[in-house]
Amino acid sequence: MKKLAVLLAAILMSVVANAQFEQGKWYVGTSVTGLGISYSGVEEFNIGLEAKGGYMIADDWMLLGQLGWHHSGLEGAADEVSLGIGGRYYIVQNGLYLGVNAKLVHANHNYNDLMPGIEVGYAFFLNNNVTIEPAIYYDQSFKSHSDYSKIGFKVGLGIYL
Repeated sequence: MKKLAVLLAAILMSVVANAQFEQGKWYVGTSVTGLGISYSGVEEFNIGLEAKGGYMIADDWMLLGQLGWHHSGLEGAADEVSLGIGGRYYIVQNGLYLGVNAKLVHANHNYNDLMPGIEVGYAFFLNNNVTIEPAIYYDQSFKSHSDYSKIGFKVGLGIYL
């Protein structure tokens, strides 16, 4: 009986998730990045916030715009702001996705960088519209690969409308 209940719950979650990845849906989300669980060559502790907005241009394909802020715990380091575009492809109908993006990063000490990135995440639905979205990401720095490229973990909250 317990196995049957778990199977029915998994099927129901898959059907609910599928309905949210259809063409014409809107997405609004926010993420907390870093949290000391990321690595780059020059940073120790860091934290960041991202705001995202997106639109499903086709079933399972989303275009995204994002705005971000990043703070490094290094003494004398400047806060960074970023503006970017990206996309997601939902691999399976239960919420697993691949994402790509490109961000223009600016800090007030004359630091500018173009950083393309990739991420793998999962949209875990709490109800029909709200998700928790953990993801692993990698951002590649064009300015200095060894110092500013980052790999890390982020947790987001998304709303599918």
